[in-house]
Amino acid sequence: MRAFKLVSATDSAQAVALLAEHGPGVKVLAGGTDLLVDLKAAPEAPAVVLDISRAADMKGIAATDAGLRIGALVTHGELTRSPLVRELAPVLAEAARTIGAVQTRNLGTLGGNLVSGVPSMDSGPALIALEARVTVAGPRGTRTLGLAEFFVGPRRTALAPDELLVDVVVPAASLGKPAGFLKSGLRKGQALALVNVAAALWIDPDRGAFRAPRIALGAVAPTVIRAPRAEAYLEGRAVTAEAMAEAGRIAATEARPIGDFRASADYRRELVAVLTRRALAAACDRAEGAQ
Repeated sequence: MRAFKLVSATDSAQAVALLAEHGPGVKVLAGGTDLLVDLKAAPEAPAVVLDISRAADMKGIAATDAGLRIGALVTHGELTRSPLVRELAPVLAEAARTIGAVQTRNLGTLGGNLVSGVPSMDSGPALIALEARVTVAGPRGTRTLGLAEFFVGPRRTALAPDELLVDVVVPAASLGKPAGFLKSGLRKGQALALVNVAAALWIDPDRGAFRAPRIALGAVAPTVIRAPRAEAYLEGRAVTAEAMAEAGRIAATEARPIGDFRASADYRRELVAVLTRRALAAACDRAEGAQ
């Protein structure tokens, strides 16, 4: 690894100021599980690395009036252990539990995973199914946007070079919403997803029908995506195994997977259909258990 200058920030405001001071070539260090690998492999080191791991206002998990706030520096391990997450959005803990090995989960941060923009990320589908929003800070102030809009392409996000992801908020309207997450990889543990799917829904108790279903797909498009046609099919429809299977088939037509050495595009589409059906069923089971 080549030498570089290391600067550090104790809060997001100082981090933004340091980004502006040192220019767009700065690399941001949080947990380091991705960045350190990249630095070792890169032919040239960045001039400056900005360590944000001590930024206090980017840590912590808290229930607020707006919803469940999760700091960008919260680790995947913290998500799996948080009583608030397990109570208000347990699907996030389920997704975090599938990420890498325990060492990776204890170092890797939610914000780092999202900022990577990797289409196969495991945190993205669960958060998008719960309609999470992100807070971005920069020299022009802060802004919020839906997580689905935060991803703009493979390894590309809506962050400007002088901006930071500060936190993620699962809106109050989505807290407690029954949801399920499933992932398929080439091995049981420490595997990149061939496909991952999250589904969240309410069930109308009077009609026994789907209400506000949300389906998110990972590893089958340039970014994590929603499956709006499958969602529209389910809206107001009676909860049946046949409806969930058909929603899975529709979701498969909305996916845009590639074929590579790990799996063909056709196989990934089949996985979308199966995992969507199973994620919907898991969400329905959770809804019934909460009644």
